[in-house]
Parts: sequence; structure tokens; C-alpha cells
Amino acid sequence: MDKSSLIGILIGASALGFVFFEVSHGNFLMFYSTEGVMMVGVGSISVTFMAMPLDKVLQVPGFIKAFLFSKGMGTQDVIRLMSVLSEKARRDGILSLESEMSKVKEPFLTAGLKMAIDGVDPENIESVLRLELAAMGERHKAGKKFFELLKVYGPGYGLVGTLVGQIGLFGNLATAEIGELGHMLAIAVVATMYGAILGNAVAGPMGDKLGLKSAEEMQGKEMMLQGILSIQNGDNPRTTMDKMMAFLPQISRGKLKLAA
Repeated sequence: MDKSSLIGILIGASALGFVFFEVSHGNFLMFYSTEGVMMVGVGSISVTFMAMPLDKVLQVPGFIKAFLFSKGMGTQDVIRLMSVLSEKARRDGILSLESEMSKVKEPFLTAGLKMAIDGVDPENIESVLRLELAAMGERHKAGKKFFELLKVYGPGYGLVGTLVGQIGLFGNLATAEIGELGHMLAIAVVATMYGAILGNAVAGPMGDKLGLKSAEEMQGKEMMLQGILSIQNGDNPRTTMDKMMAFLPQISRGKLKLAA
């Protein structure tokens, strides 16, 4: 579980729940509107189907999972692992890394190490792994795009729901009872609220988080690529370590050296 995502969800849900309770005195159904759910929820879903290919829409559960759970190795973990592999390759030869393959859980790193062990040219290794990075980047864009669509069109459908409610309100001013008019006004306001919550408290943060996670994962893969090429080139383990450290800010480099 991604701890910061969980903390954010709990804080947001708690704040929203507290305000809802204070306003409604426990009558949470006051904030429910079937018409609002249909307009904002179903309307936003329709937009994603219109704007994205079906195969990308079917990957939505994976996008949500990527938001909720940490994926891949952290940059410091990558540095430590590449340092260990570099030391072993320098001491026992690159073929000795074959015995370490079962311990490496990262497919990208495993693929690169296999090519290095098999004696594939560095240019070919880099070419293949960069193609993998490019493909991964495109997959990540699809996930961010989904939440960007919800962020844009969710509030838009909320506005449509507001206008529909207001039309019903004004169109029945002459004949409707005050309760019916209040119901129509509530639909208008609740639809706006649903759209605002969807865009600003759900889709926006989730899309931004996926963008940051994508950048971190791409950086981790780039570090692995440079480490693989350094190991294959027979560089001193310290040189390999310095290449890895170049990806970290100065303060993180100091902490990592202290930990080492």
C-alpha cells in the first residue's frame, strides 16, 4: 500500500465526513441525489469511453491499483542492488551474475543483465531497453490521461446537472409546492458538489500521483540501464556507484553514504 495515498484518502474522507455530519446532523442522505450520480458519475464514464480506446478503458483497474500500491524499486534500493552486482561482477566476472538472477525481482533489470551476460553489444542492450522504456512511458500516459479526463469533464457534467436542476426549478415556479422546488434546487447544488469532489478530490490528485510515480519509475529504470552498461564495461564498482548517485539530489546522496 502506498502510505501517502492512504494518508491522503483518510484525511480527505475524514474532513469531508465531519463537515457533512455537522451540516446534516447525521442525515447523510441529504447529500445523495440519484439524478446527480447519473449526471456526474455516468456522464463522466461516458466521456472516458468516447475519448479513449476500449483497451485503455479496460486498464482502469490497473491504474487505480498503481495509485494505491507502490510499484517497483526505490532509487536507493536500485543503487544498493547495482552496487552489489557490480562488486560481484568485478570480483568473479560478469558470468557470475547468472547465479544472482533468481534473486532479482525486477523484469527490466533481469532482461538487461541476461543480455549483458550473453555478451550482447552495449549498443543493442541500450537500444532494446530504451524501447522498453518508451513503451512503458506510453502506458503510463494512458493512466494519467484517464484521470485528466475525469478532472476536466466531471465538474463539467456537474455544471450541466446544475443547469438542469435550475431549469426544472424555474419552469415549475408557478405550480410546484415549495418542497418540490427545494428538491430541484438540491439536485442543482448537489450535482455541482459531485463534480467538484470528483475533479478536485479524486481525479486530480490521482492523476498527479500517477504522473510522479511514472517519473520515479522511469528514473529507476534509467539508473538500472546505466548500471548494466557500466557493469558490462568492466567499470570499477565505485564508478558504477557514482553513476547511480548522479540521479539523486545532494542531500539523498549524503544519507545513502552514511547508511552504507
